[in-house]
Amino acid sequence: MEQKVVRIGVAGLGFMGCAHLQALARIPSVEVVAVMDRDEERLAGDLSKSGGNLGIAGLRMDFSRMRRYREFSELVADDGIDALDLCVPTHRHAEWTVEALRRGRHVMVEKPMALRFEDASRMCEEAERAGRVLMVAHVLRFMPEYSQLSALVRSGRLGRVRSALFRRRTAVPEWAAWEFDKSKNGGGVFDLLIHDVDLALHLFGRPEGVSAWGFEDLRGGVDQLTGQLHYGEVESVTVTGGWYHRGEYPFSMEYTVVGDEGVVEFSSAGRPPAVYWKDGRKEELRVAAGDPYQAELEYFVECCAQGTKPVVCPPEESALAVRVMGLLSEARGAGGVVGVS
Repeated sequence: MEQKVVRIGVAGLGFMGCAHLQALARIPSVEVVAVMDRDEERLAGDLSKSGGNLGIAGLRMDFSRMRRYREFSELVADDGIDALDLCVPTHRHAEWTVEALRRGRHVMVEKPMALRFEDASRMCEEAERAGRVLMVAHVLRFMPEYSQLSALVRSGRLGRVRSALFRRRTAVPEWAAWEFDKSKNGGGVFDLLIHDVDLALHLFGRPEGVSAWGFEDLRGGVDQLTGQLHYGEVESVTVTGGWYHRGEYPFSMEYTVVGDEGVVEFSSAGRPPAVYWKDGRKEELRVAAGDPYQAELEYFVECCAQGTKPVVCPPEESALAVRVMGLLSEARGAGGVVGVS
């Protein structure tokens, strides 16, 4: 049977838009038919200033065969588009997603899903009403180091999980001025640690409450949080990290999950994922090669082509991640514990 080609428009040609465009170019069932950005150089294909922490600086792309728009209203009105890939600042996510869904477009939207849980819930409701696919780009669910962790925990081989630690650190993201505006991105830890909160929700479900401590000085280059997600069945689930320095500082991500039968650990700083079993064995987890951005976009495109709701990364769980991350930020400011309602 001939594979349906999904026609996609990409909004936002910053570093994440660049990463998505490169991944989409490798998917046979996709045709990128339109791009949108308000920067004339980017729209002309000069993405050399997009920067980011994914090693894509200096990129140039040929958009001559694509329709190019400067305003989202023009892009979303293009009836030659089946789906939109929104790689724009977070404060645009809710409004633009809802408008796209109402126009009959499927939507992939970058994380965080929205700034407020109420807006994220509205996005989910609109997708149901429109009968369109809505998916949030929580790429950790498609990253082999983390998908292997998920498979191991769900298999029961680790036994009962007693504790989990997720850590993510980076330098201040100097490539986008909007990253310093909490009204646009929710703050550094909100934008960054929502990856790990989403992973914790994926593994353990909805927590009973949260607590958090830390310090915020966005302009000074420090925005850190250590949070606890409180569960009845898991004694300790910790999410920690944030912005550590303004200047040269290496990005890193890692986890340690302790079960009755062993410990599984990973660090991007040089320790591949491995299980240390209680009988003394060490088992390295098999990590498949490939681009996780391509994997998540391939899955989204498959859902669009089949008209099925994404079960690997359902929007309701992405909305809950917004809720929990917001509560962690609130608890950090209050220095206390907050229930998850």
